[in-house]
Parts: sequence; C-alpha cells; structure tokens
Amino acid sequence: MEQQPLPGASTALTMGIISVVGALVCCGPFAAIFSIIGLSSAGKAERLYKENPGAYSGSESVKTGRILSYIGLGLSLLMLVFLIIYFGAILAFIGSGAFEGNY
Repeated sequence: MEQQPLPGASTALTMGIISVVGALVCCGPFAAIFSIIGLSSAGKAERLYKENPGAYSGSESVKTGRILSYIGLGLSLLMLVFLIIYFGAILAFIGSGAFEGNY
C-alpha cells in the first residue's frame, strides 16, 4: 500500500515558520494567529496519523510545525509584553510632566 502525504502536515509546518518569522520581523503579537492555526492543523494531522499510521507519511513535518508554532507563540507573547512595557513607559513619562515639549 502506498503512503499518502499527511493532510495538514504542510500547513502546520508553514504556519509555524510564518509565526516565527512574523514575530521576529514585522508582526509581533499578531503572529500568534499563525501559531494557533499551526497548532490546530498539527493536532488534526496527528489525530489522522494515529488512526492509521501506515497510510500516511510526513509525521516529522507535524512535529516540526508544532515546535515552530510553540516557539512563534512564545516570541509573540514576549513581543506583546515588550510593547506593553514600552508604551507604558512612554505614557508614564508624558503623564509625569517631565516632558514639557520645549521647542
């Protein structure tokens, strides 16, 4: 019997990569959306693989996609905390009156 590619494995891997790159390069906290999609796809693909392991190939992509999605989610949360602290410090500086706006 010929093995078929595991449905959802490439989606999980792609979303994991996008979440890590997005968290580091441009999107920050919004990359968590891709992480959640990647984790969902990995879960569905893993369930399919456990039902019939001999029929599918590509379980390594699912594991890699899941790991990358967790890393992307962690980086997104770190970026969210950093942005909250950053803008909180700016607002505290402006609200304290230390910034007079002398031109």
